[in-house]
Amino acid sequence: MRNNLPISQSDDLPWTIRPETPADYGAVYEVNKLAFENRDAEPRLVEALRGLPGVISLVAERDGQVVGHILFTPIHIDTPSGNVPAISLAPLAVRPGYQNQGIGAALSRLGLEACRAQGHRIAIVLGHPDYYPRFGFSAALAKPLACPWGDCGEAWMALEFVPGALAGVSGKVIYPKAFQNV
Repeated sequence: MRNNLPISQSDDLPWTIRPETPADYGAVYEVNKLAFENRDAEPRLVEALRGLPGVISLVAERDGQVVGHILFTPIHIDTPSGNVPAISLAPLAVRPGYQNQGIGAALSRLGLEACRAQGHRIAIVLGHPDYYPRFGFSAALAKPLACPWGDCGEAWMALEFVPGALAGVSGKVIYPKAFQNV
């Protein structure tokens, strides 16, 4: 399913965004490692999540080189009345030297567009509070949702693909076990 994502972008950009393929795995590992200051936690997370059903994994390619990556993983919100499905944006990585050129923003926009097209209603991110609101993420929307890593403050944000999707929803956000190692 992830290879049939509706990706549309301007032809005048110096990069291409497309679904990840097995040929990209090594480059995606390297991009995530370099973007996260040579830590192995994020690239290992991507490897652990890659095969899960419903994962959306996109790469940005420039001049034949993978320079960015974004991953969306199905999660759920454990509420008193049952589980509410959602999707998590994590991680987003751009190779140093290509950062601050709009690649991360393009990956985010097109990735969120793909999530919406697949029928997702809610997205969650734990990320920079000055970056993710430009895509519609809101710390206020996430307030009733317990972050599994304690008090995540303004970095804990939610987005509604469908207006009102979070109305009356409160509970703990449950991630796949692979996130425990990050």
